[in-house]
Amino acid sequence: MFELASLGIGYGSLLMLVLLILLLLTGMQLAFATGLVALFFALGWFGPDALAIVSSRLYSFIGSYVFLAVPMFVLMASLLDHSGIAKDLFDAMARIGRKLRGGVAIQTLIVAIILASMSGVIGGETVLLGILALPQMLRLGYDRKLAIGTTCAGGALGTMLPPSIVLIIYGLTANVSIGELFKGAFLPALILALLYMGYVLVRVWLKPEMAPVPSDSDEPEHPAPNFFKALFFPILSVVVVLGSIYGGIASVTEASALGVLGIAISTAIRGELNLPMVRKATISTLRVCGMIIWIGIGATALVGVYNLMGGIDFVREMVFTVSGGDGLMTILFMMLILLVLGMFLDWVGVALLTMPIFVPIVTELGYSPIWFGVVFCMNMQVSFLSPPFGPAAFYLKTVTPPDISLGEIFRSLLPFICLQIVALALLIAFPQLALWWQ
Repeated sequence: MFELASLGIGYGSLLMLVLLILLLLTGMQLAFATGLVALFFALGWFGPDALAIVSSRLYSFIGSYVFLAVPMFVLMASLLDHSGIAKDLFDAMARIGRKLRGGVAIQTLIVAIILASMSGVIGGETVLLGILALPQMLRLGYDRKLAIGTTCAGGALGTMLPPSIVLIIYGLTANVSIGELFKGAFLPALILALLYMGYVLVRVWLKPEMAPVPSDSDEPEHPAPNFFKALFFPILSVVVVLGSIYGGIASVTEASALGVLGIAISTAIRGELNLPMVRKATISTLRVCGMIIWIGIGATALVGVYNLMGGIDFVREMVFTVSGGDGLMTILFMMLILLVLGMFLDWVGVALLTMPIFVPIVTELGYSPIWFGVVFCMNMQVSFLSPPFGPAAFYLKTVTPPDISLGEIFRSLLPFICLQIVALALLIAFPQLALWWQ
């Protein structure tokens, strides 16, 4: 029963990695692949008694009170997706800066910031912007790559901007304050958004033909929405959720519930809240949360077994050996690992598989786990756009015209990926950007 233990932690780690890759290559979902490998090693390394320890770790993860914030924020995003709030917000913002060269792209990014601050989920936001913003920029004669890249990169800002689900999962995994993570991520996310805007403005200034200034005949035929009404509900939702967290009035979980209530009331006032809409939103929420929970179960089980095998000490020694014991080189080595993993694995799996191992090493080196959480989130921001499996590109592809290929989307994202790497480098070089509030 215990033959696997004779391999030693080095060969055991290699075998675990090979088995996981082979199972993923068969098409098995990450949640079940990690769970199956965890079960195999728990029985083969320790015997049946180890299953009780692993199950206790699973319960502590799923039973966490803060975990309730995940379905709440996902439900917020689902309600937002199925309401007209985002459309009215975009139409209202389109009236601002229309005569500015590149103004439609800039207002697309501003709307993306507001939507991200309302939900924290990138999928729905990317699809919404793909439906609302991309056709308008293409109609006005914007450069295709600029329009596609702006839409997709803007839609992925929900990865960084609070209330980011990525930050919540990291906080649960690393056992750090999610409220402090939200505070730490705000400024870096804003810097990233400003880098996007600066890039757009510089490109259209150098090549004016990339973003023609709309003429009066390009004005939309439908009447402009009420500006106050279009902005009131989104901004109120952002203030209620983030204001209550930053102000210490409510916990993250309580603020998420307030956000759901606020969006529900907003849609009801607008006359859009009905049973079919609620049904679609709840089903969408169940699908997303079910995926997160199953991945969490498999990854938590695998990391739990690996810890029992002595994997933490093995990885620590390996990382220190490769980096030469230098703190900065250790962080950069971790970033490289995360970048590669993010290209092929879902961010939930990356977080749950690596953070229980990386965070203790980071803390041992004297770095702040809050700062590292923001750095990790920025790293995952890169993975959301990176080929071959960047999810933001696939989300956008579902609503683009047929002549826009997935390859063109990825090519359009290359400048924005470079900007993300610049923002990541700034965050590593200047940790105070994530600790400004302390």
